[in-house]
Amino acid sequence: MLETRIGARLTNLWNDAAVMQMSEPEQLLYRSNLLGSDKRITNYGGGNTSAKLLETDPLTGAPVEVLWVKGSGGDVGSMALDGFATLYMDKLRGLKALYRGPAHEDAMVGYLPHCTFNLNARAASIDTPLHAFVPARHVDHMHPDAVIAIAASKDSRALTRVIYGDEIGWLPWRRPGYELGIWLGDFCRDNPQAKGVVLESHGLFTWGDSAKDCYETTIRIINRAIEWFEQERKGKPAFGGEARRPLPTPERRAIAARLMPAIRGLISGSERKTGHFDDQPGVLEFVASAQMERLAALGTSCPDHFLRTKIRPLLVDFDPAAPDLDRTIAGLSPAIAAYREDYAAYYERCKHPDSPPMRDPNAVIYLVPGVGMISFAKDKATARIAAEFYGNAINVMRGASAVSDYVGLPEQEAFDIEYWLLEEAKLQRMPKPRPLAGKVALVTGGAGGIGKATAERLLAAGACVVLADIDERALEEADAELAARHSPDAVRNIRLDVTQEAQVAQGFAFAAEQFGGLDILISNAGISSSAPIEDTDLAEWRRNSEILATGYFLAAREAFRLMKRQRTGGAIVFIASKNGLAASPNAAAYCTAKAAEIHLARCLALEGAEFGIRVNTVNPDAVLRGSKIWSGEWREQRAAAYNMPPDGLEEHYRKRSLLKLSVYPEDVAEAVYFLVSDMSAKSTGNILNVDAGNAQAFTR
Repeated sequence: MLETRIGARLTNLWNDAAVMQMSEPEQLLYRSNLLGSDKRITNYGGGNTSAKLLETDPLTGAPVEVLWVKGSGGDVGSMALDGFATLYMDKLRGLKALYRGPAHEDAMVGYLPHCTFNLNARAASIDTPLHAFVPARHVDHMHPDAVIAIAASKDSRALTRVIYGDEIGWLPWRRPGYELGIWLGDFCRDNPQAKGVVLESHGLFTWGDSAKDCYETTIRIINRAIEWFEQERKGKPAFGGEARRPLPTPERRAIAARLMPAIRGLISGSERKTGHFDDQPGVLEFVASAQMERLAALGTSCPDHFLRTKIRPLLVDFDPAAPDLDRTIAGLSPAIAAYREDYAAYYERCKHPDSPPMRDPNAVIYLVPGVGMISFAKDKATARIAAEFYGNAINVMRGASAVSDYVGLPEQEAFDIEYWLLEEAKLQRMPKPRPLAGKVALVTGGAGGIGKATAERLLAAGACVVLADIDERALEEADAELAARHSPDAVRNIRLDVTQEAQVAQGFAFAAEQFGGLDILISNAGISSSAPIEDTDLAEWRRNSEILATGYFLAAREAFRLMKRQRTGGAIVFIASKNGLAASPNAAAYCTAKAAEIHLARCLALEGAEFGIRVNTVNPDAVLRGSKIWSGEWREQRAAAYNMPPDGLEEHYRKRSLLKLSVYPEDVAEAVYFLVSDMSAKSTGNILNVDAGNAQAFTR
């Protein structure tokens, strides 16, 4: 967020000792990562950096000037050296002879691969000419909120002059590409004293003779804008002041948990969406302000912003002073339909004969007065990043509206960026979505062997997963492990006792607030006990029933409620046991509760079918590895029941099976994945045994 309080300057993080032994490309990477580490300097994936370096030509052995520039689709904050495209500077300069003017600038992108140095496979971006034609050795192009607030003001040119004098120039709006590169080169030739330029409605270019000089110039120029806004905004309320008071945090989160599944159900047609909720102070200030409606309608300015967020958000009709959530939810369908119609009209007004087909017309950003901002996209990371980008747009509007009039990008210019054929080609190169992309799962007993293996399998298929478990330490460890292997965006955890009705409701509300809703429930929480019937006390009987029967009922009931609100169907899988079908000695409490699970699943399959909610059961047997159940008394008890030492149980179960194989958590997880995926889209009420073969447990 744009910082305006005293002491909010960017810190110069350059460390001379750290770069002393670095090569010039490594210094470029160091500079890039430093700049990308602070979202006040540039947003995720936004901006680019470059250096013109002498390299040895692999063909001639002679020194040659090479442009190192961030490649297409990279992120300066997290990229490595292989994220840079490398191109011969003499060939880039030679392209000017082929340039036929602005009407043909897109064709110039096709020549960039012919300029590649040393067979580098990294594709060069459309911003390559902007870096190539600035004569300085080192160039930064950043999207700092403080500078875009200048660039998106009605008085942008005059403000640039007031703040920077002759040090920083100004260029009018021009879509990134070859023509803008020519403009930048001409500006540098005509203004040799300048250290950079503000691009109207876009961002900042700065340059220097060394990596350090360029970095320090970028930091200094952004800090000057921050300082200037700080002085100009003193005593002025942001966005015209507060028009409505934000609700307390618990109420905001509860409202988000109700709204998000309703929105998600209305916008998840051919592509399931994942949600993100943001109620940080800067967002709350905007959604509580007097100018929210007017400013939001103007749309975003910087191309990077609206490519992620669409040109404008949808404002949800909600009054925090007199909250009526049922009325708000009832009004979502016509509001979303109106947004889609408006977007379709925008497409028809602005399209060209060769424009790509209209994309998803649903909003990405949803502003809820007094509550916060909701975003929906194809996956959690994209939804979160979209929210970050609209947070940047809020910062820009805050600054620009305080010192001038905020100006959004003209509609046709916005369309020409959004439906740019070069952007379309980039989208077409994106990898195919994974099978469970956009889907949200909750796994009870998620920190144990089967639960964690199941979560791992669902994550690998593209789902987001909420791990729910009563064991907080194991839960944190499982979360960290899975997030490290997959993505921190895709994993959440919550302590949950499945026997406590209120906790179960909170767990599902948490899933809705974190990811937007729920598509998959894996009911896996479990215990075990073993004793002859005469030694089984009532407490043990009730404990088995509460966790293995009542706990499954409570989780399924909340899943049904949430899935019905979404109206997008769902998949529920109960992890039961061979013991639910085949009797075992000295385990009446456990076997009976597992049998109840199986029959409950059958009943729910009947109830869920008309709503597209499929309910199936997986019956494992003797899954010892990684299981918390088998790490305690159960192992000793079952060994005693079979009159053998505990260490012999796994071999006993292997030999007992028809296939003479051991069963592992990953085997159960694969069965679960089959039952929640489209491979079993026409299956409900089924039981899938994963027991290496047990004739007693045959279902028919």
